Amino acid sequence: MARQNPTTRPWCPFCGQNIEKPREPVQRKMEEFTMGICQCGAVYTCDATGHNVGAAMVECLVHACNENWDMAWDLIPEDDYLTSRLENYDEVTNQVLPQGSLDGRYVRGVLYFVRLQKDIAEISKLWEKKNPAADTEPVKDNVQVINQDAPPLEPERDPKRKKKRANKKLIKELMIARDIDRLVDFAFDDLRTLRFMQRMLYDPLDDNRWLYAWIIGQVCCRLSTRKPGAVSDMLHRLYEACTDSAATHWGMLETVGSIIAARPDIFGGFARHMYMFRGAPSNRVIVLWALGTIAAVNPEIIRGTPFYSLFPFIPHPDSFTRGHAVRLFGNIQATEVKGEIEKLIADSAKVTVYEEGLPVHTTVGELAREALKKINSKE
Repeated sequence: MARQNPTTRPWCPFCGQNIEKPREPVQRKMEEFTMGICQCGAVYTCDATGHNVGAAMVECLVHACNENWDMAWDLIPEDDYLTSRLENYDEVTNQVLPQGSLDGRYVRGVLYFVRLQKDIAEISKLWEKKNPAADTEPVKDNVQVINQDAPPLEPERDPKRKKKRANKKLIKELMIARDIDRLVDFAFDDLRTLRFMQRMLYDPLDDNRWLYAWIIGQVCCRLSTRKPGAVSDMLHRLYEACTDSAATHWGMLETVGSIIAARPDIFGGFARHMYMFRGAPSNRVIVLWALGTIAAVNPEIIRGTPFYSLFPFIPHPDSFTRGHAVRLFGNIQATEVKGEIEKLIADSAKVTVYEEGLPVHTTVGELAREALKKINSKE
């Protein structure tokens, strides 16, 4: 499992974000497990002993359905909800301990996760509104659940089919052909597809890298409807590669931004990690592009990050930095910098912005005018 360090904070297998320690629900019942809720909407329960996982699974599913037992029993795994688990969890210290012990004490706790599919989650919310007494939601510790339209659930693959085996040459051909449908099929059958696609990012041509990053985002978007954990692991790998000073990370930040923008409802929590790369000149424009692209889909995600630290980039001497900063602040309707953006209306410096993997040539002034339209519509 990803992120197996000697000790580490527990994380959500669906979105990769650190989660809070499970707590007692507001309306505590006998024999009930502690629980919590992730920003991506996943509900989790804790079996501190590891001996009652079956009961914890039931509790978690019922909590996810807002205590509607009838609804919970009617749901179909994979089609209606996704599940995952973290083992070797220590509830006392709120850590995952892969070695299974701490100071001579055995650690056998299990965190069990349930994430309802979009349409089922909406039905559950409607039932909750009609039955206020059913509200047993745990304290969220100021965590805001991200609401965003999810893509359609990928059709379930026939378990009796002969699974496809991916190889570097075949995946390269499919990437060049932009055959997203077949890439998705291979990803479901062989997760090595993700690594083979990632290798395509080591292309000397900028346009190719941007296109491949977008294709990976689209494949991961569809794969995440049934295997979000695999996509979460890929995001971790990409970030780790970006922090390795001894290796090049061509196209990786672009890919991270593309994946998050494709599924902000699950992976929006990864966006804030982009800020650690904004100081390097080679990464600055890519970070602004990624944040701006995510903001175009779900501005509240970026609003929840320290975006004010990017204000100095609006008057930056580099035109690409100015242009992408303006695009970002327009997409989040940042009235705080309206005056600074107005100063750039006559800026004729040329800028290239990649949309859906393809270059769009424009100017800083045009981006400023578009940003002001969005900001003014808010006012």
